Amino acid sequence: MSALLAFAAGASAAAGLLLLVPERRPIRGGERGVRLLLVLASAGRRVRPAPAPQDLRGRLGVLLALAAPVAGFLAPDAWLARRAAERARRVRRELPALLDILRVSVAAGGSLPEALRSVGERSDGPLAREWRALGREVALGVPIADALKGLEERVPLPEVHALVAALERSRRHGAPLADTLADQARAARFALARRIREDAARAGPKIQLVVALLLVPSVLLLVAAALASALLDGGADALPI
Repeated sequence: MSALLAFAAGASAAAGLLLLVPERRPIRGGERGVRLLLVLASAGRRVRPAPAPQDLRGRLGVLLALAAPVAGFLAPDAWLARRAAERARRVRRELPALLDILRVSVAAGGSLPEALRSVGERSDGPLAREWRALGREVALGVPIADALKGLEERVPLPEVHALVAALERSRRHGAPLADTLADQARAARFALARRIREDAARAGPKIQLVVALLLVPSVLLLVAAALASALLDGGADALPI
């Protein structure tokens, strides 16, 4: 996203340089372009970059030799953390809808393991796959309590922990399972909406930083192009050409 905004800012600046050049009189022999090139060349002669050190290649080699092991050590953990965060986001997004479908399946008379497996087979996503695996485990003889505990360990999220706890309470005390699932679906929607608002609040400063670093400089370039064009047309004698 930042690269796209940078490209847009550069394109806007280039377009401004072309569009803001006035056409008050015919150009004779590229006079205006020559003047602008001479001004830029004069500024370039005044500000010359320092020459690169002779041993720059050796310094870069040492830097790469030191940075490569650190990057190789930290990159797998960073990649796994990013994948885990993306999986958690997908689980939170699909949890309310899957709970509604699960509630309908349970209200129709199906048992909890059968309903979990049925909903998991009809849906696609990380949480649906976990529910499908849980239903198959129970079908193979794993107790439902152990299967739910395994689900909680594989998906360590507060929403999943609350769901497992609610299912355990409903199973032990005989509470209506459909009502429990309806309450969990409402709680999951509320938690998802809260996280979306928090993400939007955190994105605000980032957007302001992009505006300050990319869009504002592009506007300043447009203003500078207008001033340069006015100077070239009306006050060319005052320029140090």
